[in-house]
Amino acid sequence: MSTQEPSSGARSSDHATSDAAGPARVFLDAGGHAPILAAARRAFDEAVDRGWADPRRLHAEGRTARLLLEGARESLAASLGARTEEVDLLPSHTLALHAAVRSVARGRRRAGRDVVASAVERAAILAAADFAATQPWDGRTGSRVVIGVDRVGRVDADAFAAAVRAPGVALAALQHANGEVGTRQPVEAVHDAASRAGVPLLVDVGASAGHSELSDAWDILAADAGDWGGLPGVAVLATRARVRRTPDWPEDTERWSPGGVSVPAALAAAVALETARSSRGADDAHRRALVDRIRRRVAAEVPDVEVVGDAVDRLPHVVTFSCLYVDGEAVVTELDRLGFAVGSGSACTSSTLEPSHVLAAMGVLTHGNVRLCLPPDVTSEGVNRFLDVLPGAVLRVRDALGAGGL
Repeated sequence: MSTQEPSSGARSSDHATSDAAGPARVFLDAGGHAPILAAARRAFDEAVDRGWADPRRLHAEGRTARLLLEGARESLAASLGARTEEVDLLPSHTLALHAAVRSVARGRRRAGRDVVASAVERAAILAAADFAATQPWDGRTGSRVVIGVDRVGRVDADAFAAAVRAPGVALAALQHANGEVGTRQPVEAVHDAASRAGVPLLVDVGASAGHSELSDAWDILAADAGDWGGLPGVAVLATRARVRRTPDWPEDTERWSPGGVSVPAALAAAVALETARSSRGADDAHRRALVDRIRRRVAAEVPDVEVVGDAVDRLPHVVTFSCLYVDGEAVVTELDRLGFAVGSGSACTSSTLEPSHVLAAMGVLTHGNVRLCLPPDVTSEGVNRFLDVLPGAVLRVRDALGAGGL
């Protein structure tokens, strides 16, 4: 799959729309649902023409679709540091996380029933860990063992190592970096401890792949094409050959992904990841500088605010801050009215606008939370406009709630 074209040609044009009423909108909420890269869109369109048939069929059209699907798997495996035969494609990142936890926990039920996870994992991981630990697959049940984090959101590696050494652990889970606050986790140290204990480690790279350098410190890897500019509807689940997995769902010809995935979407995911990786150096420098500017100006210009997450050892494109005396929904709505799309609450449950379990685990301010996840084509001008209007927006929300003078 060729990515031999200028990065600017593969990117969308800042995904800003304008009309006669005012300046262009600025999209700053790309976590999990990033704007689709132009190269991915082209790959999808081409695959629709050539790979529309059922890849399980034996006729020429089916064989063509199968070749495209296998090419996508091969490309994704290479980009993620896996073997092609280790990679399965599923229709969503949440389903991939659920399937990983459930199948590995069931496959290793003789070793134990406990699942160790950090307190800041995605809600999908935590829910799946609770589910798997309590299933009576063998007449026994276990529990989810939660490892705490510090105020920047980094897990206690020593506590995690001690937990995986305990008897009865089936699986451990640790994200590569937190998609809500950007803090990178000590995955290598935890993987080393888990390997010594004979416990497989599930590493969620849903917020990192395409944005940050990945390591080979994993036994099961889950990634989300929607986060790096592919089309929604494709996730990657890679499992090392040494890890035992046993599904707890009905048998299907596609054992790990019943029903399969869209061939055009899979091809678009592979092209998007190749494109993101080819321009990662420039994208990292561009977005890291903007995040540094955001962190600095928000702390200096918005009263009663807390900027959270590690300021240095972090993802290049994620920043979160919380404002006292307001609620996140009101701030998001006011910023949306002004032309800025931002997130709030937990990155994996933001539609509920519930207080973030990540921020709560960190022991930081959870109210008035604003989460930014910058797409690669974000402009300095767009970020500056956001920073110019933010203090006034927060002040108006506080005034409306009767907290302006506090």
